Order: sequence, then structure tokens, then C-alpha cells
Amino acid sequence: MTAASGLPPRGARNPGSQGALRHLNQERLVEFLLANGPSTQAELARGTGLSTATVSNIVRDMAMKGVVETSPVTSSGRRALLVQLTDTGDIAVGVDFGRRHARIVLSTLGYEVIAEEEMALPLGYDVAGAVRQVAELLDRMLLAGGHDRQSVLAIGIGIPGPIDRRTGTVLQGAILPEWVGVRLRDLEEAFRFPVVVDNDANLGALAEVTWGANRGVRNLIFVKIGTGIGAGLILNGLPYYGFLGITGELGHTPVVEQGVICRCGNRGCLETVASTSVMLETLGHGADAPVSTADILRRGRERDPAVLRVVSDAGTAIGGAIGSIANVINPELVLIGGPLVGLGEALLDPIRRGIQHNAIPIIAGTTVVRISSLGDRAESLGAAALVIQGALAGAE
Repeated sequence: MTAASGLPPRGARNPGSQGALRHLNQERLVEFLLANGPSTQAELARGTGLSTATVSNIVRDMAMKGVVETSPVTSSGRRALLVQLTDTGDIAVGVDFGRRHARIVLSTLGYEVIAEEEMALPLGYDVAGAVRQVAELLDRMLLAGGHDRQSVLAIGIGIPGPIDRRTGTVLQGAILPEWVGVRLRDLEEAFRFPVVVDNDANLGALAEVTWGANRGVRNLIFVKIGTGIGAGLILNGLPYYGFLGITGELGHTPVVEQGVICRCGNRGCLETVASTSVMLETLGHGADAPVSTADILRRGRERDPAVLRVVSDAGTAIGGAIGSIANVINPELVLIGGPLVGLGEALLDPIRRGIQHNAIPIIAGTTVVRISSLGDRAESLGAAALVIQGALAGAE
């Protein structure tokens, strides 16, 4: 099984195809079993709203793949088939590479986290060296848990930058320029496992509808506010990748006419007025020492007027860009992630105002905006979910 063929990401399938619909229905059954434990096929049909024939077909397919086990039982005096998730021993690995850290998650196919570690990385780290360190940490985690390498299905990797899904190559424009040009096969050679890669914001969105409190939400925007500003899109229950896989580049939406030049080459992009780097630079003018993200969080909670103004200006600009997207895709939910989520309503209120300013009233009034439910774990959990869903898709 290779990353190129055996583990296709969900978004690679045609969202209108029978395979995509079957996969969505399978996810509904898995989610019901995770929440309710072993259930009869009749209970699965009632709990998911699927027809008994659909449930029977999906259960048979999942049993052939080893995802579930079935056994005859008696329910209400009638013979029935009990369905429960199988502990196959297979492991999905999710890795999130950030500017200064890497986080690894090991999970079962039943979405149970069995190990989790984070390691610090220096700013501007050498990618090849960092990947070797993470691969060594993964080997130690597997050894500590008594897992052999054969149990690992694949590794999902999240990177903060655009990725050409045709080749699995990180493109120019990544927040971490050290990653530009890194290829899928480079990572597979380093880890000695099949690898799937995706943008970190896409994985944050995927995590929210598979692991988080928002499971089942079918139209969602996940916005990660950091050194860059990226968005992951869930449309009709599936991640949206567009033609090349370069979607959700919210930070490169022009918001200031004749503004400063952005690293993408355009002028006045959202990232040039609302990223955490710009906030830190603005607050650092005249300061005795450099301002950190932790300082923004602390001073924001203390209601420091300068911090609140900077956050308000940034949040309003971000909300305006979100509002423009909301007019096009009409999301049910907008989730905010990134290092500033600890500011809570001080960050959310200006974002909501920006959405109201740019979105038509009925969309602004029905779009819920709140903080991500998964914090800084979202991207690594989403990376693991990418592997799990590829495995569950199996022969589709």
C-alpha cells in the first residue's frame, strides 16, 4: 500500500460519486458505534437515519475489511446481528509540523488516541534534520507502546503551506520557507512508512468534524490565525481541495488597496495587516523588549487597551475576509484556531463584526462563530484522521 494509491485522502474522491456517499454513510455508522458502543443493525438504522438495507450493506463491507465484528443476538425476542468496532491493532500516525514544534499522535482505527508527544524545534529549523528527529521519536513511541512497525498503516503529515496534491510537493508561499520543494517521497524515505500530506488548516477542519465537538457538521470553515492565516473548508461533509489542492489561502485575500507587498507578491493581503507577526510588530514599537504571543494573551486578559485595539483591528479584517467567503459557500459554522484562541471573546467579537459587515444579513445572522474545540491538537488529530479515513475507504 502506497501513499499515492492505497490511501487516497477523502477530498480526492468526487464528492458527488457513489463512493463518496458510501464513505460518508460508513463514517456515520462508525461515529454511532464510537458514541454508543456495540449496536444491532436495527439500532444503527434508527440512530443514523439510514435504511436497514443500506446499513446491512455497509456493515457487510466493513466486516470484510475487518473494521467491525458481527455476532448473532436476540433483541426484543427476535434474532438480530450485533455490530461492534474491531480492535485490529492497526495504527494511524498524525504529525503536525509547526514553526517551533512537532506533535505526534498515534491512534487506532476507532479514533482512540493511544499515544501523543510534542517536541520543540528551533525557529528556521533544517527540515531534513527535523524530520529525522521526529522519525526517531516515533520509533521510540512505537517501542514504548509495544507496537511493531507493521501495525502502522501510514503517517499523515500537516504542513503550514500550500501543497500541490498532484505531486505532494510543498509550494512557494509556505510560512516555513524551509519546506518549499520538499516532496512526498522525501518524507517516505525518512520515515520508512507510506505518507500522506496536507495543509495544516485543512487538517484542522477535518479534525473538527471527525474528533471534535462538531462531528457531523457538513459545512464549516476552520480558520487558523498565526504567522499566516489559512482556512480549511468542509463542504457537504467533505474537505474541499479545488483543482490543485490550493484552497483556503485566506491570508492572501487583498484587503488594503495599495497596501504593503505581501510575501505572495500581491499588495495589501490580509496577512500583512492581521497575522500574529504583524500584531507583535505593532505592539513592539517603542517597547523595551520584544513582545511575544504569550504577552498578547496575558495583556489581553488584563484588558490592556493597546492589545485589545490591535486584536480588534486584526479580528475585524479577518472577519471581513471570512464574510466574503461565507457569501459564496454559506457555512453553518466558523471555527477559529491558532495561538490566540485564549483571548476568547476579545478575538471572536471583532471577527463577528467583520463577518456582519461583509456577509449578507441572513448569512451573517445564521453563521455560528466560535473557538476550535481541539486547541493545538487539531492539526495532528486531523493528520491521523486522514490516514484512518483512507484505510476505511479501503477498496473503494
